[in-house]
Amino acid sequence: MSTDREDIIDENNRKKEIIRAVKFALFSASAGIIQALTIMAFETVTPLPSWACYLCGLSLSVLWNFTLNRKFTFQSAANVPVAMLKVAAYYAVFTPLSTLGVRYLTETCGWKAGFADALAMGTNLITEFLFQRFVVFGKSLDTAVKKEGTNENTGADDLMLY
Repeated sequence: MSTDREDIIDENNRKKEIIRAVKFALFSASAGIIQALTIMAFETVTPLPSWACYLCGLSLSVLWNFTLNRKFTFQSAANVPVAMLKVAAYYAVFTPLSTLGVRYLTETCGWKAGFADALAMGTNLITEFLFQRFVVFGKSLDTAVKKEGTNENTGADDLMLY
């Protein structure tokens, strides 16, 4: 049987995780806007096929999303190069699968590029949150939280990617 203290801790953790998910979704939405605008720009001004435009947009959004979420959502002081390598490993799997999926949907099934891109971006939102939350930053969550009463972080570099 749980105590009142445990219930309060569980409720605080639940609220913290909901806030974390909302932050991730909002930062991801901003990355999605960057990705969508990049894709549209490339599709408008270059002769590249849809899947190549998608890759360019994805690359820019990954850098943006990682930087903001490491600092503000997961508040991690983890080794940035190691964290980036883990994210790169995620994208080493996700990117070919999503690129092939977008290509298949647009070239074989006749989907409009925007619909195929939106499906890939939605899949990315969910799977990347889970991967970053539990694999990339799972052991270093909130290690860069500011100390009370100071403007100093406990070790995280501000928005540095190295």
